[in-house]
Amino acid sequence: MKYAWIKQHTTEFTVDAMCRFLQVYRSAYYDWLHRDPPANEKDDADLKIVLQTEFEKSRASYGTRRLKAALLGRDRTVSRRRIGRLMREAGLACKTKRRFKATTNSKHDQPIAPNHLDRQFSVALPNQVYVGDITYIYTQEGWLYLAVVIDLYSRQLG
Repeated sequence: MKYAWIKQHTTEFTVDAMCRFLQVYRSAYYDWLHRDPPANEKDDADLKIVLQTEFEKSRASYGTRRLKAALLGRDRTVSRRRIGRLMREAGLACKTKRRFKATTNSKHDQPIAPNHLDRQFSVALPNQVYVGDITYIYTQEGWLYLAVVIDLYSRQLG
């Protein structure tokens, strides 16, 4: 871990100063620098490529469970934790469907407003019948509410 930090900051400080500060030998740092990466790091790099391919093939909908099953089809057994770690390192996050949330409660004892319009949307005179609707728009600042009122004769906003 110390060696990786030294490698990351070689443009800011000298290797000698960082080794003295972290109390490690310079020769050990250079030995680590020229050493071949461990087998598990090579395997992780190969596995990331396979995961990326399977993830893109699923149009970003596969999570760790489905990716594990897909890897079993390729005769690779990998734990879900390892798949999750490699997905985080590769910046892969699956799309999730939002649960349906009912916004109306029709089972109540409250009085119901009478339907005066009765689906008669053709009106003969202006300024006689107005209809309205409300919608919710999600933005980065939160939910916005948009309410619209329309004259049914001219179909213009009232």
